[in-house]
Amino acid sequence: MDPITVLTAGHVNWDVTLRVDRFPEPDGEAAIRSQRQSGGGSAANVAAALAGLEVETELIGSVGDDDHGLLARRELEAAGVSLEGVRVIEGAETAVKYLLVDETGEVAILGNDGVNEAVTPADLEPARIRAVDHVHLTGQWPETAAAIARIASEAGISVSFDPGRRIGDRDYGEALALADLVFVSDREAAALLEGDSIDAATDARIVVVTCGADGAEAYTPDGPVVHPGFDIDPVDTAGAGDAFAAGFLATWLREREIDRALAVGNACGALTASRDGARNTPTKGAVEDVLTDRS
Repeated sequence: MDPITVLTAGHVNWDVTLRVDRFPEPDGEAAIRSQRQSGGGSAANVAAALAGLEVETELIGSVGDDDHGLLARRELEAAGVSLEGVRVIEGAETAVKYLLVDETGEVAILGNDGVNEAVTPADLEPARIRAVDHVHLTGQWPETAAAIARIASEAGISVSFDPGRRIGDRDYGEALALADLVFVSDREAAALLEGDSIDAATDARIVVVTCGADGAEAYTPDGPVVHPGFDIDPVDTAGAGDAFAAGFLATWLREREIDRALAVGNACGALTASRDGARNTPTKGAVEDVLTDRS
């Protein structure tokens, strides 16, 4: 099987995960059960997960020259992600996200953006984008996402886009219009339907909607395809959507089988949600074990 190279573009963060007994009410208090730190950010998470699935991976993003940025870069390099496209901004702070995880595995996020959106269209290197087999966009400045999508599309390179939680607040119309694949959660799908992006999104060949414990659905020109997912005891759902996207892409780009892509994506999401932290990279062996055990 010929190797494939995927370029991911978007946020590179440092995550501080706090496991709490419950989400605090206004003027209330919750107890912290445990704390851990690791790299995060959707683009970085997908890149690390793809590398764990034996896909050659490039990354476009930005970090500060602080300790958090150094740790984030070291972790990604150890995972096998190429960082030649990552900008290090002197005198700036890397974005830090504080993830509150309750006893059911649900997640709430606090954070400062830092410099995780410092990449502008002028900073892009078109040759780097044209050299890969697929481009996966995640949440970032709409102008930057659109510029990357244009370069890839004009070069005949397929594009996927996971706009994330800010889909209702930002105009991602151009990037959505150029995407061959669109990934959204069931909550984000509602925002897509309500916003101005729906016409652009429906032009995509495939729209994939993740539904948490209920699996995922893919809307294709040939009709919808549904995979029910896998029963797990969720520990931490942070990063599960990123792991799903990596598993789906690694399979779809190699095999072009939508049923298997959904199954592998759901297996990757389930493995990540059953462990602590957003950066629990599923391996090919672990994914195949899940698929075999649940078949």
